[in-house]
Formats: sequence, C-alpha cells, structure tokens
Amino acid sequence: MYVHLGQETVIRSEEIIGIFDLETSTLSPSTRAYLGASEKAGRVVNVSLEMPKSFVLCRDAKGRERVYISQISSATLLKRAGFLDGLRSVRPEKEGLQ
Repeated sequence: MYVHLGQETVIRSEEIIGIFDLETSTLSPSTRAYLGASEKAGRVVNVSLEMPKSFVLCRDAKGRERVYISQISSATLLKRAGFLDGLRSVRPEKEGLQ
C-alpha cells in the first residue's frame, strides 16, 4: 500500500517507521536534535508548501532513513496508512483467557 504525503509525494507504507505531530514532538530536545542532524545529512524532504504539521520517518529496503515534512496532519496520515484500522483490531486479553 502507498501513502500520499502531499505535493505529489507518495511512499510505501511498509517503509514507515513513525508518523509524528510536528508541534508536539518537537518539544523534546532529542527529537529536535534528530531532525537537525537529519537536515544536515540531507535526509529531510520537505513536501509542504504551507505550514508543516507532521513528519514521517521512513527506512527503505536498503536501510536508508528519510524524514518527510508534510502539511497534512499526523492523524490524517495515520488514517491513510491504515495504522488506525490495525489498532482497532487489537483487543486486550481478558484476565485468565489466552
């Protein structure tokens, strides 16, 4: 399956490591440092012509990481990737039943 990130950019859902809200996740110094290092290394692709709302961390089959900056919200991207559907199918185990 493929996920549209905006501005004619489509990625394979199998390559997605995580989808993050840009506003809340960049409160962490670790996340800011990672994004800064990725930018310096040339691994950041900005697919947003408007105010960015999310970033998607991907790893391709060869192990190369890439960060996509998108104007689409993380919630919408999660729906497009089908991740929320997968979470809905997970049911907590009842105590004593396996």
